[in-house]
Amino acid sequence: MKNKNGESLVSRIFTLRNMAVAFLVVYFAIFLAYPIFKAFAGSLHNWNPLIGTYDWVGLDNFKQILTDKLFWTSMGNTAVFAGVSTLFRIVLGLGLALLLSAKLVKCKDTLRGLFYMPTITPLVAVSFVWMWMFDPQFGMVDKITGLDINWLHDTKWAMPAVIIMTIWKDFGYATVLYLAGLMNLPRDVYEAAAIDGANSVQIFFKITLPLLKSTTLFIVITSLISYLQAYVQILVMTEGGPGTSTYTISYLIFDQAFQKYNFGVASAQAVVLFLFTGVLTLIMFKVSGDSEELA
Repeated sequence: MKNKNGESLVSRIFTLRNMAVAFLVVYFAIFLAYPIFKAFAGSLHNWNPLIGTYDWVGLDNFKQILTDKLFWTSMGNTAVFAGVSTLFRIVLGLGLALLLSAKLVKCKDTLRGLFYMPTITPLVAVSFVWMWMFDPQFGMVDKITGLDINWLHDTKWAMPAVIIMTIWKDFGYATVLYLAGLMNLPRDVYEAAAIDGANSVQIFFKITLPLLKSTTLFIVITSLISYLQAYVQILVMTEGGPGTSTYTISYLIFDQAFQKYNFGVASAQAVVLFLFTGVLTLIMFKVSGDSEELA
């Protein structure tokens, strides 16, 4: 088929496809590849854009951060924040998905929407609301629980407060993914298990969990990558305090770059975070592949 100018429909499709590919290549180069390259290059320089400093220092920035106590404190805080938040996201998400998939539960679509709503709510707005809720004088948390804790100004409770807010906002994401996974599980396997006399606990641990392994792995990877980069809730709720009790690596990078304008050190920290995230993801995919081969 040809148009008035003799151009075939197939050639037009190929032209549009080439334009789309070119657009993606340009987008990737400008917004992904260049920032990564700039961060790697900046990590090797003493870089302060305010005064125009961009002097080569080699690996000095990496030596500085690896001997910096605050860097390791922030890494430890990040590990706690990411690990606990991911764990509860999975447990609550799976538990709620199992509940919503039960035959006795009514209005399932409405409940799914309600539980997923916090996930799509802007994080800044949620952080401000929870900051008010944790207020020891006016907040609802102490009034409902009967506790008397100054959550965001206590070194022992500031990080748990941020984690609680993060879990509340994010567990709906895991719930929706687990619901999709549960709906696609083969029914014949459960019928065979019931005929063999397996109880509900055995069915859950021997059948349901293994069949949801790929979904769980996806949630773990995406959650860890997201939480390793978390800083918005820290910035709004605690600003890294009290002291350094809620400093995470991403907030430390933000502090170095946009508060102290030490972009060289911030870039070195970002490179370390980038490499750590990449290695962690590769390990998880490797573990997943090995477990599938054994299965």
